[in-house]
Amino acid sequence: MYGNNNKKSINITSMFQNLIPEGSDIFSRRCIWVNGPVIVGAGPSGLAVAAGLKREGVPFIILERANCIASLWQNRTYDRLKLHLPKQFCQLPNYPFPDEFPEYPTKFQFIQYLESYAANFDINPKFNETVQSAKYDETFGLWRVKTISNMGQLGSCEFEYICRWIVVATGENAEKVVPDFEGLEDFGGDVLHAGDYKSGGRYQGKKVLVVGCGNSGMEVSLDLYNHGANPSMVVRSAVHVLPREIFGKSTFELGVTMMKYMPVWLADKTILFLARIILGNTDKYGLKRPKIGPLELKNKEGKTPVLDIGALPKIRSGKIKIVPGIIKFGKGKVELIDGRVLEIDSVILATGYRSNVPSWLKVINKTSFIHCFFSRFSLNFRHLMMSEDKTHKKNHPTRS
Repeated sequence: MYGNNNKKSINITSMFQNLIPEGSDIFSRRCIWVNGPVIVGAGPSGLAVAAGLKREGVPFIILERANCIASLWQNRTYDRLKLHLPKQFCQLPNYPFPDEFPEYPTKFQFIQYLESYAANFDINPKFNETVQSAKYDETFGLWRVKTISNMGQLGSCEFEYICRWIVVATGENAEKVVPDFEGLEDFGGDVLHAGDYKSGGRYQGKKVLVVGCGNSGMEVSLDLYNHGANPSMVVRSAVHVLPREIFGKSTFELGVTMMKYMPVWLADKTILFLARIILGNTDKYGLKRPKIGPLELKNKEGKTPVLDIGALPKIRSGKIKIVPGIIKFGKGKVELIDGRVLEIDSVILATGYRSNVPSWLKVINKTSFIHCFFSRFSLNFRHLMMSEDKTHKKNHPTRS
């Protein structure tokens, strides 16, 4: 099926240049045939898919727009960040975390783990290569993945990868979401997205407005307070705040276990009952809960509950202030929907991220979609690939 499995790709521009009909743009760039799937993204999902293919002897190429693996973790996370879930739920296939790592590894430990994972499975992404478009060519029955590679002082080079399959592993957090607030351009103070926030040290003694009350907003507010700032957090909509652990057991693990034995609505009611015992009534602090339970909300709308790691006690005591939605900004101030005007020095936008896949993935119909695999389906993808070729060897090392 794959021909020479020892070779991941072949430069086919020169091989077929004279055979292409006049006017065709199939080889308008430097064209590379990939003897297996193209994986877009070298984060945890992309690495996991690559390792699975590697173990089965399936060639592949990983394209990564940044200059490192797990660029979100390396470049767009704050220093105090730790995994919000126990490490056993975050480890990648066939390679557990080191025993000496704590139950909730720091971001630096997680990055170390991912780099070790890539080294263990000899995964070498093509860095600084941004996918411009990926389109299924029905004439040839192949994917055409067009990229621009940043080659530093040598400038940039355009490539086109030709392959039968594409794996989308870019995650849900590829691009920052920056709302268009009236008057923000006239604010005059420091405005930063949470993706660029590292530490609260520079904000000591300042009045900081944190826009957003998800996990990032909560943790950034806590970090600001711990560094001597005066944070106010904008809560615009209902949010589920849960304890990270319930009676010594991970809330996430508890939820997953309960869903095996009871319907989601009952698991939700149980978790919320226990959360109220531990956290009290969060509504009276301005953190109203949605009508839908946290597990059902995650399943239906993809909204993740907040796992409290210390911000809620500061909210109760008034050290982190909760404020409602924003009407507009002015010079050194913000007007809120309840009529209050707050004087502030800085704004941190904990307003989340979005996927950038719709901007470059051109899925025209069902024919093209069945040749495209998103990382959440990577296990099924691996089995599909293996079912077509029984000769792959399973001889790559794993950590025992």
